Amino acid sequence: MDLHLRGKRALVTGASRGLGYATALGLAREGTRLAINSRSPESIAQAASQIRSETAAEVFAIAGDVSIPDQPEKVVAEAVRLLGGLDILITNTGGPPSGSFESLDDRQWSQAVELSLMSHVRLIRCALPYLRQSDAASVLTVTSYSVKQPIPNLVLSNSVRAATVGLTKTLALELGGDGIRFNSILPAWTETQRVTELMRARAEAKGTSIEEEIRLQAQESPFGRMAKPEEFANAAVFLVSPAASFITGVMLSVDGGMYKGTL
Repeated sequence: MDLHLRGKRALVTGASRGLGYATALGLAREGTRLAINSRSPESIAQAASQIRSETAAEVFAIAGDVSIPDQPEKVVAEAVRLLGGLDILITNTGGPPSGSFESLDDRQWSQAVELSLMSHVRLIRCALPYLRQSDAASVLTVTSYSVKQPIPNLVLSNSVRAATVGLTKTLALELGGDGIRFNSILPAWTETQRVTELMRARAEAKGTSIEEEIRLQAQESPFGRMAKPEEFANAAVFLVSPAASFITGVMLSVDGGMYKGTL
């Protein structure tokens, strides 16, 4: 199936590893011209080099911490300068730390809001003038299946990511008339470094091992395993592509059946 992505211009944040990297790699394989971002100049440069070597795609690395208020504008402006415009925006960030409600203070809540809500808000706001000029404009926010089924000891993520889903749905309604599509993917447990870090924290709290916690968590899926990053990426690449031109306002769970609800 031709996704009609060849030559399209995309910015992917949080792309030095994990879901963001896998999605950027998937886009590159479809011929998309890419700007990828993360906080670390070294990490994002290495990721860009790896994607170029695997795909021969045009990939630009942009360093910047999008949880800092003035950084999203700079990242978007640099992506537009390098790419000559923008068709696709994928807003992906690392998640806030684990912890129970009573263990978290106002500073940690504020940081979670900046990371997991306001980064999406600012990136989208800055990208809108350029997306309005595209004939295939698409925005994908990366959230979590925790907005449907809260995950124990992740109250920050459970709460703040739900706001990003509300933002995404609202923008699909408000800006559909401008020809811009807005969707979100709600991944479940996936084999990424962040998940390994969360499993390590869980193991330390329970006095078990990372391997045991991964095994127990994987049992929540009918498949008996966690997702691979490329399985998330396959869904993401399709959703932002012109092949999905009549799909907007969708909150797609890519969770291997871990969410047990019917809606």
